[in-house]
Amino acid sequence: MFEVYDIALIPLIIGLVEVFKRYGISKKALPVIALAFGVLAGIFYVYPNDIKGGILVGLMLGLSASGLYSGAKNTIEKGEGK
Repeated sequence: MFEVYDIALIPLIIGLVEVFKRYGISKKALPVIALAFGVLAGIFYVYPNDIKGGILVGLMLGLSASGLYSGAKNTIEKGEGK
């Protein structure tokens, strides 16, 4: 069952994507990497016995991590441009 504690996976996914970014992975590939980590977390951690539920929750986690990362980045960039 998906619990509120599983939301803590989102910052973890963001951190893992940041590691890939620092190793020079293309910025265009980072959202795909976030989705992959989200789906893997959904399948193997959140719903290990329900692959469909794991994929669905994993997509939500990956998309949330990707959106949170890009939203924070855009906010910081706009603040520095003033």
